[in-house]
Amino acid sequence: MTETSLAFAKLNISLDIVSKMADGFHHMKMVMQTVGLCDEITITCAPGEGISIEAGQPYLPRDERNIAAKAALAFYAHTGIAGYHTRISIKKEIPVCAGLGGGSADGACALRMLDRMFRTGLGPETLESIGAGVGSDVPFCVAGGTSLAEGRGEILTALPPMPRSHIVICKPPFAFSTPELFGQVRCEKIRARPDTDGIVAALGRGELCGIARRMYNVFEDVLPRGAQEIADIKYALLDQGALGAIMTGSGPAVFGLFDDGARAESACAHLKKNYRECYLTETVERIEYQ
Repeated sequence: MTETSLAFAKLNISLDIVSKMADGFHHMKMVMQTVGLCDEITITCAPGEGISIEAGQPYLPRDERNIAAKAALAFYAHTGIAGYHTRISIKKEIPVCAGLGGGSADGACALRMLDRMFRTGLGPETLESIGAGVGSDVPFCVAGGTSLAEGRGEILTALPPMPRSHIVICKPPFAFSTPELFGQVRCEKIRARPDTDGIVAALGRGELCGIARRMYNVFEDVLPRGAQEIADIKYALLDQGALGAIMTGSGPAVFGLFDDGARAESACAHLKKNYRECYLTETVERIEYQ
């Protein structure tokens, strides 16, 4: 049996680090949003054993280090299903190492697909629980939409859908180390935080401007030297008419929210003069499935 589905990227509309927990992980508070930028995942299950990964990019892991493979193994461990060789083909569109949750989206998509293919009827909550053992962003990516994510990202509260907006994403040609950024964070010394409660209230009122002007990502205060480019991209987006612009996740991708499609298209074209990886996309609502 074979199925093909889409794995959608995520954005951090806000990213706050509340505290460091006893287990060494950080307690996060984030408003997260699914967007239309996506990978295409095809899964084929046939009698046999093992999991194989097919991907066009040579740098993607083709073994159990791949999050989609980890998710499949976690699904089989939870359900007890055995005796199948699982081939996962990934067509990447979401930039890697960008803060857009591409690997997590692939893993979440694999969980949804296997749930359908084997008719296990686990549903979003159980898949989110399985996903929490695979990666911090996987639980959100299972159903996506607009959510408040807390803890390591596994404590999810559905929020009113974000007003439809046009989004420009720009990824500069470098990457940050997520562990190194976390290592630089001192929760008691964080100077600026997003107005997360204000964002949640603005979502309830359907006010895109209210959301945009309250966005922030605390990682932007601990970026390594040479990260002036992040600020430059933000300023470029704002100059081109974005209502707000911040870095997503641990970066380095930066996005801007627009209420006008023509302005967003123009901004994307402007940034493409200097950056190869620029994308024009839109918000996506919660994924509903049986």
